[in-house]
Amino acid sequence: MQSAYDSAFVREMGCTPQEWLQWLPDAIGPHPWVLGRQEANVNFPAGRLHLSWAELPPRRIALLKMPRLQVAFQFEGLDAAERYRFMKRFDLYMQRGGG
Repeated sequence: MQSAYDSAFVREMGCTPQEWLQWLPDAIGPHPWVLGRQEANVNFPAGRLHLSWAELPPRRIALLKMPRLQVAFQFEGLDAAERYRFMKRFDLYMQRGGG
């Protein structure tokens, strides 16, 4: 069963704004997009996705310090299947290596 992605949601990402901007073009894929200051608009044939982000204080666990970014996703004009297809690719490109 595929997971649902609401038309609007917020996520916390474990990255710096610089890392986010480096990964974003590949995660968005072939869709045209426009970058603003701490925001981006991704265009689809049937609608758009508005992304906005803000840096959060780093998470500290003992001596470990992890960067945090709060990212808001707002889809307009895309149905659940289109949101799922886009986010499946997006999530794959935003995963950090491990193991």
